[in-house]
Amino acid sequence: MGGFPGFGVWMNQNTQQPLKTGSMRSEDDKSKSVSPKESNNMELYHDSEEEDKQIKLWNVAERRHPWYDPPPKVKVTTKRGICHMNIEFTLGVTPLAAFENLRKPMSLSIDMSARQLLKNKSRKLLKKDGPREIVETENTVAFDFLWWSRAFPIKLIVDENIKDLTAKYKKEKMMFMKVFEGSYKVEPIFVDSERLCKHRLPKTREEYKKCSGGQGKIASKVIMNQYFQPFPPFNLPPFSWYINRITIRTTKTLLQMIQLSTATFRELS
Repeated sequence: MGGFPGFGVWMNQNTQQPLKTGSMRSEDDKSKSVSPKESNNMELYHDSEEEDKQIKLWNVAERRHPWYDPPPKVKVTTKRGICHMNIEFTLGVTPLAAFENLRKPMSLSIDMSARQLLKNKSRKLLKKDGPREIVETENTVAFDFLWWSRAFPIKLIVDENIKDLTAKYKKEKMMFMKVFEGSYKVEPIFVDSERLCKHRLPKTREEYKKCSGGQGKIASKVIMNQYFQPFPPFNLPPFSWYINRITIRTTKTLLQMIQLSTATFRELS
């Protein structure tokens, strides 16, 4: 992912503590600002005026009836030693905002913990071809393995398509992991279609805008597929059991943290 260094490897033993909704970006987070060039690239493929209208719609609606994102659905299978995580979850923001939150997430921490689970270090553009951008991201992740605790770097190569709101990522450097790669895509959810469009079921944003009179909110559905396999001997029991279990549990926690951060965005926009 753009700035999200791999859902599923934040192995922190404090994942059952309350989540912190107001997580702040660190001072050295180089990905927090968007360059004029990158901002213009977004505007080439997305309507900034419509995004502003959606922000206002969400802000008003949040005060009346707060949006609820159910916990992520995670299905896990293992084949030939490689763990596959199929993940689906929703975010109460537009697909573009959801995509931006995934590719450039805030540094994340948990209440009552001085450590940050995720700390953004750098984001470097390697290649640009229209809506497609290939970037190198580097982050540090809090890691607890048995008696050993530290923050270690993760470096990913990410292939993003700003127009289609899709991304593919693969590890360049990651401790313990022999295989770590995946993809995600963001799809629109026309959340007010039944109320505003009555018997019409819009299939496109244009249809939805027309039948809702421009008053229909658009949420996001995120579909992710991630594959990982630890290096030997950590790919063998009992180490693999521990790593897989903590990976899956912490994945859900971090996704919920992103959901909470979008809730804060809706309230403060």
